[in-house]
Amino acid sequence: MSGVRVLVGTRKGAFVLTADGKRKDWDVSGPHFAGWEMYHLKGSPVEPDRIYASQTSGWFGQLIQRSDDGGKSWTQVGGKFEYEGKVGDHLWYDGTPRPWEFKRIWHLEPSLTDPDVVYAGGEDAAIFRSDDGGQEWAELPSLRQHGTAQDWQPGAGGMCLHTIILDPIDPQRIFVAISAAGAFRSDDAGKTWKPINKGLLSGEIPDPDKEVGHCVHRIAQHPARPDTLYMQKHWDVMRTDNAGDEWYDIGDSLPTDFGFPIDVHAHEPDTVYIVPIKSDSEHFVPDGQLKVYRSRTGGKDWEPLTNGLPQKDCYHNILRDAMAVDKLDDCGVYFGTSGGQVYCSPDSGDSWSAIVRDLPAVLSVEVQTLS
Repeated sequence: MSGVRVLVGTRKGAFVLTADGKRKDWDVSGPHFAGWEMYHLKGSPVEPDRIYASQTSGWFGQLIQRSDDGGKSWTQVGGKFEYEGKVGDHLWYDGTPRPWEFKRIWHLEPSLTDPDVVYAGGEDAAIFRSDDGGQEWAELPSLRQHGTAQDWQPGAGGMCLHTIILDPIDPQRIFVAISAAGAFRSDDAGKTWKPINKGLLSGEIPDPDKEVGHCVHRIAQHPARPDTLYMQKHWDVMRTDNAGDEWYDIGDSLPTDFGFPIDVHAHEPDTVYIVPIKSDSEHFVPDGQLKVYRSRTGGKDWEPLTNGLPQKDCYHNILRDAMAVDKLDDCGVYFGTSGGQVYCSPDSGDSWSAIVRDLPAVLSVEVQTLS
């Protein structure tokens, strides 16, 4: 029987949750790297037992870990890097003063075809690539050298490159999102980048044609329809059908269109999930009620999903990388909260239950579907 492996990054370690295809009885492994902030864990779609993890600390810096046995054991990788044309032995950053800081890796994105190729999104706003399983990394420098970079500004969480999407049809195409700069697309494997923010509006940027400066929180794509992208922005839920050349608003019927995560059903390209948050100053769900909103019409209308979720005195937040879907026939949806709960819906959102309730604050959730 098929099963699932849920990779959870928290503020105090990583956890690996596994279950069979029924998704009822769960085994919880962890904490791995106890006490460390684990910003993101993600497995290779080519070799599922190959998992990459971003491990960071304000005291000890940034590390990359790799597991080749599904999270049972881990090896620190990333001993060499190339950054702004320089090569060093220290992990990521050798301390040389630069106009750009290096603080942490927010997101890891393994290749769709090669388990040794993996991309990393950093703060400040850098994208790196490794071709040897994370041992050596090179920046794709043209992104931070883009002519608009002088107008980028850090969001509340920092100037982070938090989303990397590798196009499943065109191997040369990469999408990234930066807070607060916007979304960018490369059509030549990262050699050059194009801002793709037309149609995005922000109160702080009154010019509707402004190329950059938008605080994009998350982008999602369905592999069967790679030119259609969904976006959760700092206010506004957006959609594009031409790979980002133009966006339009799909959040008018929501109670609030502020939030962080967004994801798409594994088998239904028009089924989208978000978790609205009250506001940019109050990062918790409205009215003390935890509701996932689902659209089965690509954003034309939305329905609240509440079965099994707390509807009283709940004041959690769900962060941008803390929602994922599995690929089982009955698509499962997962998300983690700032209160340490990880919820699972084995029926595409119709009902929910908590896999765990008392983890540290959840930073990221990824799911692997295992055969």
